[in-house]
Amino acid sequence: MPARSPAPNHSEWRSGWPIVLGAVVGSGAGPALFQNLSSMFVPGMTGEFGWSRGAIAAASGLGFAGSLAVPLLGRVVDRIGVRPMIVGCMVALAAAYLGMAAMTGRLWHYHLLVLTLAMTVPGTSALAYGKLIAARFVAHRGLALGLATSGLPLTTLLLPIALAEVIGHFGWRGGFVALAIYSALIALPIALFSIRRADLVTRPTDDAPEPPGISAAAARRDPRFWRLGLTGFFVNLGTIGFITQLVPFGIDRGLAAKEAALLLTAFGASQVAARVTFGALIDRFPPQRIAAAVAFISALGFAALQWPALALPGLALCVFCAGLMNGAENDLFPFFAARLFGLRAYGEIYGTLIVVALIGSGAGIIGFGALHDLTGGDAVGLTVASGALAIAGLLFAGLRDRPTRA
Repeated sequence: MPARSPAPNHSEWRSGWPIVLGAVVGSGAGPALFQNLSSMFVPGMTGEFGWSRGAIAAASGLGFAGSLAVPLLGRVVDRIGVRPMIVGCMVALAAAYLGMAAMTGRLWHYHLLVLTLAMTVPGTSALAYGKLIAARFVAHRGLALGLATSGLPLTTLLLPIALAEVIGHFGWRGGFVALAIYSALIALPIALFSIRRADLVTRPTDDAPEPPGISAAAARRDPRFWRLGLTGFFVNLGTIGFITQLVPFGIDRGLAAKEAALLLTAFGASQVAARVTFGALIDRFPPQRIAAAVAFISALGFAALQWPALALPGLALCVFCAGLMNGAENDLFPFFAARLFGLRAYGEIYGTLIVVALIGSGAGIIGFGALHDLTGGDAVGLTVASGALAIAGLLFAGLRDRPTRA
């Protein structure tokens, strides 16, 4: 019997790699991409409409509030299929970008469009692509999902330079048009072509045993559940708010707009490096110590960004360090959810933890912009971010690994 295992392993990749490629491209064009690149549009919008950075950040925070309804929208994927959801969400994504390009200065218009972006998550994330990958991959499912989720950091790494050129020649409105073209005319066709032979319906095998673990209610009674949720809250509180203000931050430090866009590239590089490097380390060393160490490195990165003498290379290095925990969280969060509570109610447990983390994202986005408007600088926001990452490190360090009770 053991001699049969290599064949399925090889056949998984021979038949399934296009699905992974489609997930990389499709998920990399989702609304989280705008979250990472939104700071490139802030100078143009503040200059033309007179909006404050706090008002713009508040709109992004409302977008995160809208994303709390995404678990309910995910049920639609099971009813109408994966491909219609991908098409509908990508078209809506492009339409929202075109609406942003046509804005006339009404702030509520921007609020509504950011909310629309948030509602496209089901067709641009693992809610859709993860279902296809899970149906095709068994032996290499973890690696396939890890590669698939690298689409966003890779796009964040590669796109800012090109987008900065577009904005430099055609203004911030041209930048939104470019994102619409990329979503609907480049990413969507590639994704659909890549998954053209994918099965849309998944069924558990009849002879598969019930996954071990505890119920979601039992997990919520476990203090470790809330400790893990708070790590996500504090990580997102510190990092997500900063990334939405990164380009204006660079400009305030004396960088040109194109140079400031390179800070987004440094942040994207940290996401890719964290997913690959720390994902391998937690298989070899105590994961709590690895997670705590990464959080403390990010805390130091935020603290170092307050040094006024930093030039572009130093700023990029500090941004890289500050963003490591945000990238590692994408591996660590689901890893600990399965390790501590098992797979019996993994979806509900992990989904609830994500909601806690999203609250931190919304608070960070609104708070970072509001602190800038209130204090006239980013020092207080960077201090809060550094403290939030340090708290996350302490929470990770105290996360006990005792077995769960069924």
